[in-house]
Amino acid sequence: MSELIVFEPLFYAVAIPAVIATGISKSGLGGGLGQLSVPLMAIFTPPVAAAAIMLPILCLIDLFNIWVYRKHWHRGNVAVMVPGAIVGIGIGALTYKYVDENAIRLILGIIILIFAMSYFTQRQQTSAQAPGSRALGTFCGALSGFTSFVAHAGGGPMKFYLLPQRLDKRLFVGTHVMFFFIVNQLKIWPYLWLGQFSTETLSTSLVLAPMVPLGVWLGWRLNKHLSQELFYQVVYVLLFISGGKLVWDGLSRGEYF
Repeated sequence: MSELIVFEPLFYAVAIPAVIATGISKSGLGGGLGQLSVPLMAIFTPPVAAAAIMLPILCLIDLFNIWVYRKHWHRGNVAVMVPGAIVGIGIGALTYKYVDENAIRLILGIIILIFAMSYFTQRQQTSAQAPGSRALGTFCGALSGFTSFVAHAGGGPMKFYLLPQRLDKRLFVGTHVMFFFIVNQLKIWPYLWLGQFSTETLSTSLVLAPMVPLGVWLGWRLNKHLSQELFYQVVYVLLFISGGKLVWDGLSRGEYF
């Protein structure tokens, strides 16, 4: 990554909307659009550098959100998933150079598409459900930590566990916020160990940081005005889009044929 990236107008033409969209989705919908930020930035900078630019941005969004959702998160769910996430991040850090991230994107994308389509093809519960089993939560946490580290796609596995519970919309987003606040903090250390941060990536993150409050504020407003049912419909649509994006990335970047 060259120093010119910080001053490249075309880079910021996609990076600024990407940061704002990430703030909206993480603050109002529990993620979904943020997955597009790294591929958009990667048009003008190496993918590894784009991911390194976004991680401090994600941490800053998390800092805003943990204050807003400090009273609205499911402690039991977070307690179940975080130990698995720690294991998943550790495995991801140790195997990062040997894992085919495109194959992971493809497999995960197919699973997400099937899961998301089930919402629209089956009769849905409209009331809150009991949390899933501890084993399922730990597994989804581990898968989320691993895929978040190696393929920047941790939201889907986490939603496998949370969405069937039909939590209140604020509780759903708050739980997502607290879980990924911990995950993103944990990812910083392996990123440092692997040498993925540089002066250029950090300075670019700093330049983009002023866009974070706008995206976060818009996300808060969105969450406040969406009805419970519409909220879940939007979340599943975004999940479907993210699954499709993963499948496309896995097929277009991988060498399978």
